Amino acid sequence: MSEERRLVVLRAIVEDYVSTSEPVASKALLERHQLGVSAATIRNDMAALEDAGLIAAPHTSAGRVPTDAGYRLFVDRLSEVRPLTPAQRTAIARFLEGAVDLDDVVDRTVRLLASLTQQVAMVQYPSLTRSRVQHIELVPVGPGRVMVVLILTTGRVEQRVVPVDRDLTTVEGESCLASIRGRLNAEARDIPLVDVAARFAVLPEDMAPEDRELVRAIVDALDFALVEEREERVVLAGTANLARVGADFPLTIGPVLSALEEHVVLLRLFDTLATEIDQSDIAVTIGHENPHVGLAETSVVSAGYGAGDDVVGGLGVLGPTRMDYPRTMAAVRAVARYVSGMFG
Repeated sequence: MSEERRLVVLRAIVEDYVSTSEPVASKALLERHQLGVSAATIRNDMAALEDAGLIAAPHTSAGRVPTDAGYRLFVDRLSEVRPLTPAQRTAIARFLEGAVDLDDVVDRTVRLLASLTQQVAMVQYPSLTRSRVQHIELVPVGPGRVMVVLILTTGRVEQRVVPVDRDLTTVEGESCLASIRGRLNAEARDIPLVDVAARFAVLPEDMAPEDRELVRAIVDALDFALVEEREERVVLAGTANLARVGADFPLTIGPVLSALEEHVVLLRLFDTLATEIDQSDIAVTIGHENPHVGLAETSVVSAGYGAGDDVVGGLGVLGPTRMDYPRTMAAVRAVARYVSGMFG
């Protein structure tokens, strides 16, 4: 029973500290929470929590604050993540449903997350290693030009106009393009993007001699698009929210800002979390659990998004360890599920 009660006390300390940003004393706990025990019992429970490394005294005051371990236990023992209200879910749907393309989806999503959580929001573009080819289209746009369109399952569309030495607007030219288009899609459709280039490398030699130069030009354009897709990206919003909670970073927010500027740090963070997250769950890393030293005073709440069972990217928020975890986790999960529905 004492163990269960101490968890209740820990939860009360976390909730009060998140709400007030002030160290929490036993007297305040008794005034704000119906704990049903004496002040002496609360003090004993707080002493036990401190001995266990779950709370600590920031200075000589009687108050205590949660440690990284205390936040971790609090998050792990959450019985459930409280759902967003119907009004909040409707607002998410309305804000995202007007997106016209992948760039717009990412932009709207990151701004929405920052607004919902008042933290720094991060959205990873669909990862190269998780993207697949959906379709390749070839469209003649003049006697000596053809547009090559690459459509990925993640919604990304790349297009290039390729100069060619023949007229593809004729019936014969259209027939030739149809044949090449069919062969390209047969080789690439639903194939991971990282494997497509190797398949295309040998394709020209398998075509009729008179079509090989044309196919090489088209394949070169596709290779160029594939190389551009290899540039992984993370989009941020709400960095100014860190200034609002500057007191949560005792020394300086400089290391946090430096880490946020290095997108490779954020990409590595999402790669690390990819082993923990899927579309039905969320991951929370707290304080020194984060792999980058600059993020040692922050927490990251993240989730994966994608179509079906395929997680193609991650999204999440970053803020101080003094974070409203239930509310933040609910927002991240709800937005990730909605974004996933847009890919389905």
